[in-house]
Amino acid sequence: MKTSYNNISRKDFIKSSALAMTGLTLLPGAMTASPFFDDQNIWAKGKLSLKNVRLETGFTYEDGEVISTKTDLFYIEVENGKITKITTNQPNAKAAIDAKGLLMLPAFKDMHIHLDKTFYGDKWQAVRKRTGGIKGMIELEQKMLPDMLKNSTFKAEKMIELLQSKGTSYARSHVNIEPTSKLQSLKNLQKALDNKKKGFGAELVAFPQHGVFYTDSAPYLKEAAKMDIDFIGGVDPFNVDGNIEKVVDFTVQLALDNKKGIDIHLHETGDSGLKTVEYLIKKVNENPVLKGKTYLSHCFILAKLEAAKQEEIAEKLAEAQIGIVSTIPFGRLVMPIPTLYKHHVTVLTGNDSIVDHWNTFGTGSVLEKANLMAQVYGYSTEFALSRSLKLATGNVLPLDDKGTQQWPKAGDQANFVLLNANCSAEAVSRISNVESLVHQGNVVF
Repeated sequence: MKTSYNNISRKDFIKSSALAMTGLTLLPGAMTASPFFDDQNIWAKGKLSLKNVRLETGFTYEDGEVISTKTDLFYIEVENGKITKITTNQPNAKAAIDAKGLLMLPAFKDMHIHLDKTFYGDKWQAVRKRTGGIKGMIELEQKMLPDMLKNSTFKAEKMIELLQSKGTSYARSHVNIEPTSKLQSLKNLQKALDNKKKGFGAELVAFPQHGVFYTDSAPYLKEAAKMDIDFIGGVDPFNVDGNIEKVVDFTVQLALDNKKGIDIHLHETGDSGLKTVEYLIKKVNENPVLKGKTYLSHCFILAKLEAAKQEEIAEKLAEAQIGIVSTIPFGRLVMPIPTLYKHHVTVLTGNDSIVDHWNTFGTGSVLEKANLMAQVYGYSTEFALSRSLKLATGNVLPLDDKGTQQWPKAGDQANFVLLNANCSAEAVSRISNVESLVHQGNVVF
């Protein structure tokens, strides 16, 4: 059963839907239209109902190959932030939202971004000419940060709104902890997140952008670790601090002492990069409590290894349950993501920079990252495209590899998007427009 929806505009979708939640306020930035209620009796406090919602139900096969994705329309109820009912469609029901055949997918997750330092929402600034490598950028940041901090809460809120407009309702944000901004960047970001908490969630990484010891960030990191953060970060232990073991040991111990995870930026592509990966694997294996809670962001060294070495390291990463957070770099540096998937290494993605002094090409879309991955690795079939969606959703897929529906289920968190697409494969391939976002049962737009 299908309905025609390809010509539905975002404006028409909002006009034809009554977003029924007591005290609901459309969060600013993503949409400016206001919802209206067709019937005040169709809504109750903390409840939301949707009809004509398209869900994936299975695969169609031909000669053993997946050639299309089956879908059908459903009626869904949400209460207290969770999906409570999924039934056969009720097209005549007085539902709060008439999805008009739009596809429902898990809300997206940006798992590597810097919400605390951005130009977004402020005046345009292009990247300045870089000199002196990463230490030169540290010096530049030390000059720029005091000014950037003056309105960093406002800019973080604007960037959150951009992410929401692209279907993202959750992020892992690195936040500068160093002698220039001390803990102010963290406090400013926490204020922004609190202001946006109804429509957006986040986990935070205490990030020593200027080195743990190079600028004596250690005291501030220790203080931040006792605050409301989730991971201890790091950056290029050899290139910045000149001592892999000292930095990794400090990071691991701080995480252990405060029951945090670890997420280390690693851009180094030479011997020091490989040594950092191998030493972190060793330390995590010595401290199994860190398994499943440790990540390497970027980890460009993996792209430089011979195929046999890539296989070996991927196997070791999987055994230690260390994940890789890749921004799917554009250019000559091609990450071995298929090899990581082969060995069941957790792979996540994020926008990293949107508009800041590091990069100005960010769009805010992690669905675009999934599309880029699919293009780079030739994931062009219906099946491969549908699997690529997991990069945008934090590894949640509507269908498992055998085509059995596994999301959504009653009891799941009500975090989802409605898109103008027939199926997840099309959504990835076409980077389909996000028409609505719901976070923990709250309608963002």
